[in-house]
Amino acid sequence: MKQHLINIYRLGIKELFSLRYDPVMVFLIIYSFTFSIYMIAQGAALGVNNAAVAIVDEDHSQLSRRINDALLAPQFLPAAQIGLDEIDAAMDAGQYTFVIDIPPDFQADIKAGHRPVIQLNVDATAMGMAGTGAGYIHRIIIHEVTVFLKGAGAKEPVTVVTRARFNPNMEPSWFDTVMEIANNISLLAIMLTGAALIREREHGTIEHLLVMPLSPVEIMLAKVWANGLAILLAASFSLYVVVQGLLAIPIIGSIPLFLTGTIVYLFSVTALGIFLATLARSMPQFGLLALLVFIVMIMLSGAHSPLESMPVLLQSIMQLSPSTHYVSFTKAVLFRGAGLDVVWFDFVAIFIIGSVLFFSALARFRKTVTLTQG
Repeated sequence: MKQHLINIYRLGIKELFSLRYDPVMVFLIIYSFTFSIYMIAQGAALGVNNAAVAIVDEDHSQLSRRINDALLAPQFLPAAQIGLDEIDAAMDAGQYTFVIDIPPDFQADIKAGHRPVIQLNVDATAMGMAGTGAGYIHRIIIHEVTVFLKGAGAKEPVTVVTRARFNPNMEPSWFDTVMEIANNISLLAIMLTGAALIREREHGTIEHLLVMPLSPVEIMLAKVWANGLAILLAASFSLYVVVQGLLAIPIIGSIPLFLTGTIVYLFSVTALGIFLATLARSMPQFGLLALLVFIVMIMLSGAHSPLESMPVLLQSIMQLSPSTHYVSFTKAVLFRGAGLDVVWFDFVAIFIIGSVLFFSALARFRKTVTLTQG
């Protein structure tokens, strides 16, 4: 047993030295956990930010001016005034995401108790802000009309008080940066281990290992711990230095608990990387295969859209993916401050799925070794 541990340790050190002298992989790790995280936080605006809006004011009343003045930064740029005949040309040219058409006698109809119609034209090709921005404008118009009528004796029938937990200012960057770290952990864990195995096969060093008194499980475990350690250190640096330090994003939960769960998750996805590498015959094949698997894992794991919004069958299928449980674990620990008593199920699920992936990869790797020796 002691000799097995020594072999795994020494092979892992060899993996770390191989990674050290691979400038492309080193750059990819550094970039993924520093510049990539920073750019996501500072540059990616997925909500409504500086939306171009125009108003066709056919009423020229106090109420229409109130609506115009209520479209404030940073959600909206100053509203442009255009004519009714300019709407189609402006929308076709992509000059405005939203065009509001306020009809004639709008204020008079409101005072008379009628229900006039305001037309809101939305450029739905701007998917990042079209739906949310239309909702903002709808609430702004309703609010301004209600406030305007209060002077005439009208009262609001109900008051809605909204309290946002875990992200009081609803800053998208708070969520996006942490999810980007989780996504990069998945990507690099698959790529590093799989590429290490493919590289040894292409360079012929796998044959050198096979003539030594080493077993396939020792070779696999060495790749798992070495590449997992490199990613774990990079993720820790990203959370402490980039997210909490440089970006000043508060982390509510326990980072040590998150890193402990990340260790279990790395065991799972590094095994997946080795499994995919045993299916591919070359580095290009592995890259394409890993990309397809990674996209499905990330897009359907709940990192970008709620799992509950997906078809029930797809939700059930994605429970077999370790990324689904890891995303749930990450949200609960880092955003909500959950403890092990809350996330233990995801913890166990990741470990079980990882064990299945590891032994599947081991079976494939042994088969590959047998073919190589034959």
